[in-house]
Amino acid sequence: MSNRSITPRSTLFRRLNPVFVAFLAVAFLSGIAGALQAPTLSLFLTTEVKASPLWVGLFYTINALAGIVVSFLLAKRSDHSGDRRSLILVCCLMAVGNCLLFAFNRHYLTLITAGVLLAAIANTAMPQLFALAREYADTSAREVVMFSSMMRAQLSLAWVIGPPLSFTLALNYGFTLMFCFAAAIFLLSALVVWWVLPSVPREPQPVDQMVVSPKAWKDINVRTLFFASLLMWTCNTMYIIDMPLYISHDLGLPDRLAGLLMGTAAGLEIPAMLLAGYYVKRVGKRRMMIGAVVAGVLFYGGLVLFQDRTMLLVLQLFNAIFIGIVAGIGMLYFQDLMPGRPGSATTLFTNSISTGVIVAGVLQGVVAEHFGHYAVYCVAGVLSVLALALTWRVRDV
Repeated sequence: MSNRSITPRSTLFRRLNPVFVAFLAVAFLSGIAGALQAPTLSLFLTTEVKASPLWVGLFYTINALAGIVVSFLLAKRSDHSGDRRSLILVCCLMAVGNCLLFAFNRHYLTLITAGVLLAAIANTAMPQLFALAREYADTSAREVVMFSSMMRAQLSLAWVIGPPLSFTLALNYGFTLMFCFAAAIFLLSALVVWWVLPSVPREPQPVDQMVVSPKAWKDINVRTLFFASLLMWTCNTMYIIDMPLYISHDLGLPDRLAGLLMGTAAGLEIPAMLLAGYYVKRVGKRRMMIGAVVAGVLFYGGLVLFQDRTMLLVLQLFNAIFIGIVAGIGMLYFQDLMPGRPGSATTLFTNSISTGVIVAGVLQGVVAEHFGHYAVYCVAGVLSVLALALTWRVRDV
């Protein structure tokens, strides 16, 4: 039999081999476990731990700060020494411990110290998983972009399923069972990592690959896009923190509606991302980003104007367009503004997200504590308009 006749079958086999499937499985399982915890966290802190809105927001801020520091230290070490697969395994086990701590502990000080530390280590698993997948794809001659895209699709799918399931478990069976269920999924992920994922030998990356050059920051367009992106992610995180509390406390709607809203938005984000990637060359990144932020303005303005279940569901279309495009095109926009420096551009984009989470935790806590949950969306609406004004000022590329 000729080589030509076996190529399609061998290609299919390579794409469907156990290691490839294991990467997808770990991404999906870890995504599900994360999507079980995140949507109900603010509700858990409010109802079970009895934390005030200010302390709920502070929890998110400290969690984000710890995540930045720990992920940077672990990522730096993993790029220069050690086995990345072993690090992912440790992170999964830390995630199991974190879930069990939240399942059986209701002491705020313990959760914001030991819990945040365990979560910071656990959250490093996902970027390390993508890094290992890239190294595996490079060494096994796989299509890197398609491999990465399929893994990202698992995360999107996980967030379609996770939030509704999270609220169903928490509200019907209690937070203890919900966190134990998440712990079991993380444990299953750890077993897949241990049994199937490969250890890929690698060459250390230069330390300065991901360092942002001062010259890049001097570019007014880069600075403007950074602050616009920061405001976008601040709005999004404020919404994620506050929405479950706003739904139940102020609107008197069923708590599980928050999970349905998050799952609907996640489901709609998938086609939004795909369509954005397909049309970006035709439309242009600047116009696409402006359109996304306009959708964000409509979304947060709609939250101020409408409070009924049907309209909240309809508004998720604008939320999906906003986040789906910003998450997919935002990083590419930074890279085009900083030609030849993709590492620095990616760092700026991820830093804008991390900084937005930190700002959102403080801002949401202060506003909700002193002015109520409705005021949070008024502030988010103002910030989204400011983000639109800043995005408008960034040059086309």
